Amino acid sequence: MKRNLFVAFFILLAFVCNHTWACTSAVISGKITPDGRPLLWKQRDTDTAQNSVMYFSGKRFSFVAIINSNEKNPRDIWIGTNSAGFSIMNTQSYNLEKVKKGEDRGSDNGRIMKLALEVCATVEDFKHFLDSIKKPSLTEANFGVIDAKGGAAMFETGYYKYTMYDVNNPKDAPYGYIARTNFSFAGEVNNGAGYVRYMQEDKILMPASATKQITPSWIFKELARSFTNSLLGIDLKSGDFNRPKTSGWFVDQDFIARKSTSCSVVVQGVKVGENAELTTMWTVLGYPPASVVVPVWVKGASEQLPALLARNAGTKLSPLCDRAVTLRDRAFSYTQGLGSERYFNWELIFNKAGKGYMQLLEPVEDAVFQRVATKLEGWRKNGFVDTADQALLYRELDDFIALKYKELFDL
Repeated sequence: MKRNLFVAFFILLAFVCNHTWACTSAVISGKITPDGRPLLWKQRDTDTAQNSVMYFSGKRFSFVAIINSNEKNPRDIWIGTNSAGFSIMNTQSYNLEKVKKGEDRGSDNGRIMKLALEVCATVEDFKHFLDSIKKPSLTEANFGVIDAKGGAAMFETGYYKYTMYDVNNPKDAPYGYIARTNFSFAGEVNNGAGYVRYMQEDKILMPASATKQITPSWIFKELARSFTNSLLGIDLKSGDFNRPKTSGWFVDQDFIARKSTSCSVVVQGVKVGENAELTTMWTVLGYPPASVVVPVWVKGASEQLPALLARNAGTKLSPLCDRAVTLRDRAFSYTQGLGSERYFNWELIFNKAGKGYMQLLEPVEDAVFQRVATKLEGWRKNGFVDTADQALLYRELDDFIALKYKELFDL
C-alpha cells in the first residue's frame, strides 16, 4: 500500500513539475560583454508551445514582443523591446507571495510587461511604473530590464512591493550579471523552483563574465541548448548517453533546454549614445535544440517582420516555431502511459555521427549570425537601421532558413 502511494505521489510530482512555468533568464551589463552592449535573455517555458513575434503600436512607444500564437489580440507579452530601446522580460517566481486557493499565481505578469513597453523608456521609468500601478498588482515575477542609456536591472516583484538589483552596481551584481530562474532572492528561502537550473546557469556565466565571452551567439550555444544537470553531474553532450553506451533515450528533468521551452530570446541593447533603433531582438522560436535564430528590430516592424517569425494569417502559427515543435515532438514520441511525456530520444537531438537536430542546425545559425553581422555593422556605423536593407535581409533569411529545413528535415 505504501509503495503504491509513493508511486502515485511520484507520478503526480512529475506531472506538476512538467507543467510549471519554468523560465531561465539573465540580465547582463555592457561592462562585461565584448562590445559593451547590455544583454537581456529569457528562455521561456510554458504549456503554450506555439509562439510568434508581433508588432504593437503602443500609447507612447511602439514595440515588438513574443506572444502566444493562439491569441489574435494578446493581452500579454513575454519578452519584448520598444522604440525607445527599453526591453523587458520575466520569469515566474514561486516564493514571493502566499497565493490564495484558486488564485492564478502571477496572473498579470504578461499584462504588466505589455503596459511597460508602451510607456517606459528607461529602467528608472519602470521603477516609477511599478510604484504607480494599482496594488495588489497580481504580479509575482523577476522582471529583467535594459535600456538605451546602459541601464540594466532585475526587479523581484510581488503584489505590493519589489526589490531592485542594479546590474551595473558591483554590490548587487559583483560579476556584472544577474541570473534568475523561478525563485527570488528576496523570497522565502529554499522555496520556489528552478534551483538546479540556476546552479548550472551561474556555473556557466561566472567564468564567461570574467573573459568577456558573453554574446547572443554564446548564450544560445552554451545556455539555451544546455543539457547539463549539475546536481546529477551529467552532461548529455559528453557522448556517454548515446548509443552504443545507452539506448539513446533520457528523462527531461531540470535541463535549461526542456520540452516545455517555447522560445529563447536575447535582446542586445545599444552602447550609450547609439541610436535606440539599433536594439536587436535575437529570436529563437520553438524548442531551441530544433530551431535557429532570426533577428528583429522595432523600426520597420509595422510594415514588415520576418515571415518565419510572424503569426501566419492562415495557420495562425509562426512557420519557424511550428517546424521546431514538429521536430521536438518527434524526439518526445514515447506516449505509453502516465508520465511518458518526460522521456525523449536524445539520439535524435545529438549523436556521435553529428546528425542530431542541434548539430545539423548549428552551421545554419552560424551562417545567420554572419549574414546579419555585416548588415548590423554598417547600420551601427551609419547610426540607423536602413529599412530597405532590412527588408532584403528578412527575405534572404526567410528563404535561406526555409530551404535548410526542407533539405535537412523535409519540413
